[in-house]
Amino acid sequence: MIQRKSSREIELMKEAGVLVASIHKKIAEMIKPGITTKEIDAFVEKTLEAHGATAAQKGYQGYEFATCASINDEICHGFPRREKLKEGDVVTMDFVVELNGGLADSAWTYEVGSVPEEIKTLNRVTKEALYKGIEQARHGNRIGDIGAAIEAHVEPYGFGIVRDFAGHGIGPTIHEEPNIPHYGKAGRGVRLKEGMVITIEPMINTGGWESKMDNNGWTARTRDGSLSSQYEHTLVIQKGEPIITTEQDRTDLLDL
Repeated sequence: MIQRKSSREIELMKEAGVLVASIHKKIAEMIKPGITTKEIDAFVEKTLEAHGATAAQKGYQGYEFATCASINDEICHGFPRREKLKEGDVVTMDFVVELNGGLADSAWTYEVGSVPEEIKTLNRVTKEALYKGIEQARHGNRIGDIGAAIEAHVEPYGFGIVRDFAGHGIGPTIHEEPNIPHYGKAGRGVRLKEGMVITIEPMINTGGWESKMDNNGWTARTRDGSLSSQYEHTLVIQKGEPIITTEQDRTDLLDL
């Protein structure tokens, strides 16, 4: 069942979003050759604890970490590790925060040092696709409008749009109905209504869209070994433009 949130619930989710966005801005400063995703994971968990928040995905269906850290050909749900990031790597940090009952979810892809031009293009196009989808996320539109906008933006570049994972509703748990595919046909699917809270999180590959699962049962990677990028925001559906609770370009970020 799709749950529409009260104004109180939305305010709590917005507060969680500020913390998520603030942590991502700090991670951007930390990312460099030689750091490990295990160190970043520890920083995120320590920061959440200091602000009275918790990592909502830790313990979710047995997941063991505060963050997902997906490197190079890993699409999503990569485990934080002690392997040092290298010049030219690309890494997606994804985490969900619970603060006073409010949830916020955001993934961001970071370039480690100098990366090839193809990676810069992939990341730019994936981020642009996220915001193309967000433009369609308003009361009265349908879920297919989001996917169609993303697909139309990505396809001319020849990149693969991952089909095995999707955005989703969020709150009271981290994965709720409806699913939000990042491809589709305009005018199709569930109608969006004011008060719904969803994530949009396109995962785009330099090669094909197909994925395969690692033996750990969590980490998905590209089947052809191509590189992958992901950008994700949590947003509140309104009659006008949605509220992006995890937007990083804001004036109320925390000084971490």
